[in-house]
Amino acid sequence: MNTPQNLLKKYFGYEKFRPGQLEIIEQILNNKDCLAIMPTGAGKSICYQIPAMILPGITLVISPLISLMKDQVSNLSEIGIPATFLNSTLSELEYSQTMQNISHNIYKIIYVAPERLNSDSFIHFLNQLNISMITIDEAHCVSQWGHDFRPSYREISKVISHLKRRPILSAFTATATEIVKNDIIHLLNLSTPFTLTTGFDRSNLSFSVETSKNKLEYIFNFLKNNTKDSGIIYCSTRKHVDNLFSSLSNKGYAVSKYHGGMSEKARNRSQEDFTFDKTSIMIATNAFGMGIDKSNIRYVLHYNMPKDLESYYQEAGRAGRDGDTAQCILLFSRSDIVTNKFLIEQSESDSNRKIEYDKLNDMVDYCNTDKCLRKYILEYFGELPNFDICHNCSNCLSEVETTDITLDAKKILSCIKRMHERFGTGMVADVLKGSKSAKVKNLGFDQLSTYGIMHEYSKNTITDLIYFLMTEGYIKTVGDKYPILTLDPSANEVLFQDKSVLIKRKIEKDFASETKELNYDENLFEILKSLRREIADIHNIPPFIVFADVSLKEMSTYYPISVDNMLKISGVGIHKLEKYGNVFIETIQKYVKKNDIKITEITSKSSSKSQTSSKENTNLVTYDLYKNGKSIDEISKIRGFTRQTIENHLIACYELDLDINLTKDIQIQFEKEIFHAIDEFGFQKLKILKENLPRQVSYFDIRYFVAKYKKTK
Repeated sequence: MNTPQNLLKKYFGYEKFRPGQLEIIEQILNNKDCLAIMPTGAGKSICYQIPAMILPGITLVISPLISLMKDQVSNLSEIGIPATFLNSTLSELEYSQTMQNISHNIYKIIYVAPERLNSDSFIHFLNQLNISMITIDEAHCVSQWGHDFRPSYREISKVISHLKRRPILSAFTATATEIVKNDIIHLLNLSTPFTLTTGFDRSNLSFSVETSKNKLEYIFNFLKNNTKDSGIIYCSTRKHVDNLFSSLSNKGYAVSKYHGGMSEKARNRSQEDFTFDKTSIMIATNAFGMGIDKSNIRYVLHYNMPKDLESYYQEAGRAGRDGDTAQCILLFSRSDIVTNKFLIEQSESDSNRKIEYDKLNDMVDYCNTDKCLRKYILEYFGELPNFDICHNCSNCLSEVETTDITLDAKKILSCIKRMHERFGTGMVADVLKGSKSAKVKNLGFDQLSTYGIMHEYSKNTITDLIYFLMTEGYIKTVGDKYPILTLDPSANEVLFQDKSVLIKRKIEKDFASETKELNYDENLFEILKSLRREIADIHNIPPFIVFADVSLKEMSTYYPISVDNMLKISGVGIHKLEKYGNVFIETIQKYVKKNDIKITEITSKSSSKSQTSSKENTNLVTYDLYKNGKSIDEISKIRGFTRQTIENHLIACYELDLDINLTKDIQIQFEKEIFHAIDEFGFQKLKILKENLPRQVSYFDIRYFVAKYKKTK
C-alpha cells in the first residue's frame, strides 16, 4: 500500500517521520491548505513529496532558484520518483520534450520558477493538466518583511485564481516571524490553512560569535582543524569574496567563489564544483545558497555580520542538513555595522529602510549579548525555550569572568544625559575619550564634566561598552541612518540608585578548533567516501545524493554486511539499496575481513581499541539518558544524532548492560520468560506483550528480545 510510512522507507530510507512531517502530510491528504514553518534540515520537502506520490494528479512546486530545482529533481530521480523542472537552463528541444512528457503524465512533481507563471500560454497549459497540489517553497519571499522578498511571488495567488479548478495549496519556509507568517497566509490566499511551526531549534548546530582581531588568521587556524570538511564562508561584499578566495587559493585550499559580479557560467561552474565535492570551500556573498540541497556542509562561517537574523539563521542553517553536527561561526567587527548601514541606504523606499534598520539593531544585539546565543535566536522568532543555557554555543561553553562595570556605565550614561541625548555613538565615545576634534570643541563638549573621563580606554572599547549597555536595555537609539543615543528609564537605576552593572567576558578560547567526538571508523568512512565519489562521477550526480555523510558514518559504525542490516542504516531505502547497496556491502565485507573485525547481526565493534572505547563511551552516555527516563526523541535532540543512531547506541549498550549486571543464569531465565510470552501472545502488539510479562520491563527490552527471538527462528 502507498501509505506515507511505506513511501518514507521505500524511497527515502527512513523508519520514522521527523516532528511535524506526518501531521502536514495527513492534512494535505485531507485536502487542507497548509503552511509549515520548519527549520532547514527538518525535512520540509518530504512533506509535499510524499503526498505528491499519493494524490491522483501532479504537484507543481514553485521554487525561487534554478540550482534548487536541479538538486531536488536529481535527488528525486535517484530514489525513483518521476520529477522534472522547467527553467531557462533547458534548450528549446529539451523544453519541448519536457512539456510533451508533462502532457502525457510522465511526472508526479514539476518544479517551476515563479516568473514562468506570468505567461498566459503557460497558464493555459496548466489548465489542461490535472493539478492536485501547488507547493510554494521558500514562501517567505512573498513578504516585504521577509529577508528574500521577490515581487514575482506576489503574482502566485492571481495565477491560481485563473485555474479552472483550485488545487490544494501548501507553503513552506524555514524562517518566519509572526508578521511574515500572516503575510504568507494573506498574500498567497491560503484558505483557512492548517499551520504548523515545528520549532526553529537546530540542536545539531553549534553557534559562536567571535571578535577576532585578525579574521584571516582565525580562518586559517579554523581550516587547519577542519581540512576534510565541506563548508561555506559568507562575506558581505564581492571585494571580500575575491580577496579571501585569493588568500585561501594561495594556501593551497580547494576553494570556489560565488557573487553577482561573476558571469552566470562562472557562478554555475563554481556551484557545481562545490556541490560535486570537487572543492571543499565555497566563499560567497548572500547571492549564493538559498535552497541549496547539499547535505554534508559541516560549517558555515560568516566573515562579516549579516544585515538581519533571518538572513543569518537561514545561511547558517545550510550547515548540517543531514542531521550530523556542524558549526556556525560569526566573525564580528564594528566595521560590519557601517557596511550594513551603507547597504541599507541603497534601499528604494523609506519604509524598507526603517524595517531593515530595526532588523540590523537586533543583529547587533545578538553579536553583543553575553547570554545564550541559541536562546536569543529562538526568542527572536517567537519561541519561549525552557532553558537559559544550551551547552552548544560559544557563550554557554566558554569559561567566563564577571566584571563590575558600574562605574564605567555611570560615566557613559551621564555623558549621554549631559549631551542632551542628541548625538550618536561616535560623538559620545569621542567626548568620553577626550577627543580634540574641532567638532567636539565647537559644540563646547570639551567643557563637560564627562569630557575625557575614559581617556585610558581606546575608542573601540568605549564603543563596545555602549553597545553592551544597549543590549542590556539601558540605552535606546532613535533614528536609522544616524541614530542618536537616548536613555531608557532603567538607566536611572544605575545613575541614582546604585544598581550594579555586570558584564560577562569570555576567556579567550578557540571554540572553532575543539576536537570533535568520533563515533565511527574513520578509515572505513574515508574508503566509503571515495567509493561514493566514484559512483557519483559515473552517474554525474553530487556525491551526497548517492548517500549522505550521516549514512556513511552509520555504515562505518555498524558495518552492515547483509542486505537486512544495510536497510537499517538511516537514508538507505529500497531504491538506493537496489542501485548501490551491493557495492557498498562488498566493500564493507572486504574491510571487515581484512581488519578481522568481530561483528554481530545488529551491532559491531570497531577495528581499533581506542575507537571501540570511544564508541562504548558515547553509547553509554546515550544509555544513561535512556535509563534516566529520556525518550529516544529527546535523546536524539540532546545528543545531536539521528533517531536510528540513538537506537543503535541503545542496542549496543543493552547487550553491554546485560553482560555487566546479569549472571548467565538470570539472562537465560529472563530470555525464556520473554520468548514464552512471544510464543503465547505474538510480537505484533508490544503493549499486550508487555502487560503479560511476569516482570517489569521496558518497551526497549521487548524490542531487543523480539529481534533476538526472530533470529533464533
